[in-house]
Amino acid sequence: MPGQQRADARRNYARILEVAEAEVAAHGANASLEQIARTAGVGSATVRRHFPTRQALLEAVSRERIALLAARAQELAGEPDSRRALLDWLDDVVSYCVTARGLAAALAYDTPDPVHGNSCSATLAESAAPLLAHAARDGAVAPDVTVGDLIALIVGITLATEHHRDPATEASRLFRIAVAGISPRP
Repeated sequence: MPGQQRADARRNYARILEVAEAEVAAHGANASLEQIARTAGVGSATVRRHFPTRQALLEAVSRERIALLAARAQELAGEPDSRRALLDWLDDVVSYCVTARGLAAALAYDTPDPVHGNSCSATLAESAAPLLAHAARDGAVAPDVTVGDLIALIVGITLATEHHRDPATEASRLFRIAVAGISPRP
């Protein structure tokens, strides 16, 4: 969408996104759209024109991190230990979700935004599918586990630990408990 706009609209989009990234980092997924508009020096209608839904805003704010996670999945796809590769990638997703406020909420939306294309979770699902398929073929993960299941698990853990005094440690601990539950039983 930004590539098809007038120069002033592209500048507004970039400014809104810059402010939104800071606001979401400070206040999480419920960052005030009105505060974003004020800080960006635009009207609320301008923010809503670029980001018609909170989901669209969160996805835009999270786009760069999602791209890094997708690249990481691709990098790990060639690892010989498929279980380790999948768990390393999932650890990265947990870490990103804990440190990037708003990312877990962006992943919680299960339908793509019609204006801005694929959702964050769809991009991650596509990226992680080869890792999960390889691990399932190797018997390292139960065959009925889906990428959607794993993303939902991470979202739940991240949202549940968001206000913990040490969210990263607690999220990691809970993720380790969950991993024992997704591993096949001998």
